[in-house]
Amino acid sequence: MRTDVAIIGGGISGLATAYELKRRDHRVLVLERQAQTGGNAFSERLGGFLMEHGPSTINAAYPVAHDLARLLGIQHLRCDLGSGVRNRYLASGGGLARVPVGPLGFLVSGYLSPTTKMRMLAEFLLPHGGDREEETVMAFCSRRFGRSFAERVIDPLIAGVYAGRASETSVTAIFPKLVALEQKYGSVSLGLMHRQREGARMPGSRLFSWRDGTATLPRNLARALGASVRAGVTVRSISHRAGGYRIDAGDAGRIDAKAIVLATQPHVAARLLDGLDSTAAAAVAAVEAPPLAVVFLGYRRRQVEHPLDGLGFLVSESEGHSLNGAQFCSTMFPGRAPEGCVAVAGYFGGARMPAIARLGAAELIDLAKREFSTLIGTRGEPVIAKVRHWPLGIPQYGLGHIDRLAALREAGERMPGLYMTGNYFQGPSISACLGRARDTADAAHGYLRQAEITLDDDAPPRAAPWVGGQTSTH
Repeated sequence: MRTDVAIIGGGISGLATAYELKRRDHRVLVLERQAQTGGNAFSERLGGFLMEHGPSTINAAYPVAHDLARLLGIQHLRCDLGSGVRNRYLASGGGLARVPVGPLGFLVSGYLSPTTKMRMLAEFLLPHGGDREEETVMAFCSRRFGRSFAERVIDPLIAGVYAGRASETSVTAIFPKLVALEQKYGSVSLGLMHRQREGARMPGSRLFSWRDGTATLPRNLARALGASVRAGVTVRSISHRAGGYRIDAGDAGRIDAKAIVLATQPHVAARLLDGLDSTAAAAVAAVEAPPLAVVFLGYRRRQVEHPLDGLGFLVSESEGHSLNGAQFCSTMFPGRAPEGCVAVAGYFGGARMPAIARLGAAELIDLAKREFSTLIGTRGEPVIAKVRHWPLGIPQYGLGHIDRLAALREAGERMPGLYMTGNYFQGPSISACLGRARDTADAAHGYLRQAEITLDDDAPPRAAPWVGGQTSTH
């Protein structure tokens, strides 16, 4: 079998890359090892409840998701963040502390001590940090805002978004804009004030999803790609040959492609790159992805004391809980729980406590019930309970990640026609993955146009590059 581009991996990143290339009249073939596509964007109906096994929101600040929704004809299925999301919550002293949404929320709440607040405000007066070696998020935020703020606010944020530790995560890799604000204005706070005046909004107010969850996107991408997607195919190896690459797909046979896109998890990409590009293989093999577990619980509303008037809550490691954080699923979007019921999801494991994510389902459910009983006042047995284990969770953006990404981006120079995409490039969010997928499709399209390689006389005519919204950056 011959194709222009073979995309290995049928998650959101692989499907979106394939869709962009197919729209430009390239022959594409998506090879997915699992029986179904979608990767970790998996939404499941459980009676009248909806469980998100993986990502649960899309950031409306990035136009790439809107562009795809319009092209796929799924705008009418969109649902915006519920009106009940009015506060932020963090675990504090055995309960939850309420922090109003807004730029001054932490200053007016009782979550932080007066001393911590004063140290935060002093950030305006601190001198520019100058040129420094790569810093962790903890080091950067402690230097700018004080250690207490970094531990009480930033560390739980990293745990909630990346399932990581602020003390082990590169600030340049995940918060490049904060580093840029310090470089430009000498103060992160001054830079944020400039952005606020320019109309920037809090990210939490710009989230959306679809009625049947985030799996709506990969499901419709796969439908649009049709026969270009082949599930249940395991790629054994990739070799370089004249005119492109040859894929050994086991029982599915051999596939010749002019270009290859690896849209797999890092450890799979490392295996496939071994013997093909040792530099890229070593770089991607260094990306860690500790296990993560999601515990979804549904209760009758009367069983929960807390108003659940937020996205959920985050947990500082210093609080001593086993949870990284939780979401109030039924508050976030409509249709996540039956009438008279609510749904919550707890996240365990990651870089903090990977061993907890390996516990059995029954143990994790009991652990989640105890945590939710303490923090939001749940009583009695849940109406429904389910666990999703992710043996390999969210990729970690540790120190040196920027150098690793450079080695991966340069793979196309060492091995023309070889590209990589996924949630370890621009961030784990759906929007970040879609932005990286578009960048990858642009690069592969440019390569095919420039090389003008033809494997047969039936190659379709080439269309002009699609001009869409701005590529998202993290």
